Amino acid sequence: MEEEIVNKVSQSGLVTIDLEAFYPQGERVLFDIKDLLFQGLILREKDFREYIKNEDWNKYKDKYVALVCSADAIVPTWAYMLLATQLEPVAKKVVFGDLETLETILYSSILNQLNIDEYKDARVVIKGCGDLPVPKAAYVQITSMLRPVAKSIMYGEPCSTVPLYKKAKE
Repeated sequence: MEEEIVNKVSQSGLVTIDLEAFYPQGERVLFDIKDLLFQGLILREKDFREYIKNEDWNKYKDKYVALVCSADAIVPTWAYMLLATQLEPVAKKVVFGDLETLETILYSSILNQLNIDEYKDARVVIKGCGDLPVPKAAYVQITSMLRPVAKSIMYGEPCSTVPLYKKAKE
């Protein structure tokens, strides 16, 4: 007589959240102002405005753009703002910061739209180890959001989890 194989993971009542499922598709672009600096040190307003006027902004169409200056130079705030005025109509999103900051902002925006009440008293596993660049900040944010409502929070895979939080019994 054969014994029936039981999938204990599927019967566990665990709810899995895979942050990769929220990954916004689209090309990420780092726009570095350093290439527009005079002698790598100074932003000249006249030259910068000329660049703004002559640049083909359509090459950023439907892309996620992060604005930075990797050179050790003082770049006035208005320069980033001026770039944003040109990029906003064509890009999917424009942020100040590096590519990691861009990912963090994208995920924060998406996670803030979640109906967290769906996880009330749930045993939640936040899936880890994927192929897409989910920022650590997204894991921290989802954990902070779930903590007040979830019964328990774990990290990993349903078959092998790291416990993070368990609500005290009332």
